[in-house]
Amino acid sequence: MNVDDYKAYISAETMMGPNSVRILAELFDKYPLQLSPDERILDLGCGTGLTSLVIAKETGAKVFANDLWISAEENGERFAEWGVGEQITPVCEDANNLSFEKKSFRALISVDSYHYFAGSKGFFQEKILPFMKDNGVVLIGIPGLKEEYAGRGEELVFGWLGEDSYMFKSPKCWEELIGGSDRIESVETWEMDCFREAWDDWLKTNHKFALGDREHFETIIKPYTCFVGIYVRLKGSCCL
Repeated sequence: MNVDDYKAYISAETMMGPNSVRILAELFDKYPLQLSPDERILDLGCGTGLTSLVIAKETGAKVFANDLWISAEENGERFAEWGVGEQITPVCEDANNLSFEKKSFRALISVDSYHYFAGSKGFFQEKILPFMKDNGVVLIGIPGLKEEYAGRGEELVFGWLGEDSYMFKSPKCWEELIGGSDRIESVETWEMDCFREAWDDWLKTNHKFALGDREHFETIIKPYTCFVGIYVRLKGSCCL
């Protein structure tokens, strides 16, 4: 995947933090998705729909773009303007109360959002697995804590995030939180390589939150945090 193909869509208006397109590109480069046009992907926590656009373009599949903070109407207008209104369905629902039919999606992708709502044991099994098809794939890219600082997350990043610092967890911690199931074939977590480039793209903007992040980048964000990649492969029906 070539990030430069999406430069025209990446801006302070569409980004809600470090460049989600770079995070998504690493996920796709590491675990390419081979899907047919009639298969469905859930983009969970899509923000302004930037990741949904890329997912639609790169996979050709039907994308359901869900976000709690951005309305379906607002994202729908953006998708129409971008020429992908027929391929992407905007949704505005809480990740804890999704209303999709069971086993609706071949893939679920979540970039820079999963940590907001999924940091408890059992969430994946109760809130994600029911909507995934057999042989499905889950790809997640989120901010987290470097492995060597596990257990000190709130202490290390409190000066930057305050009470939200509990959301930052190490790759190993996220692997444990995903947990196991008779439907899960494998789980892999890793510290992503796109950290500096994704952050550089964000810090170059004049977004008010980017201006605040600049103050903490060298002292807190860069030395102690990372992006955590998560890959989950589900078993086929014959394995159930």
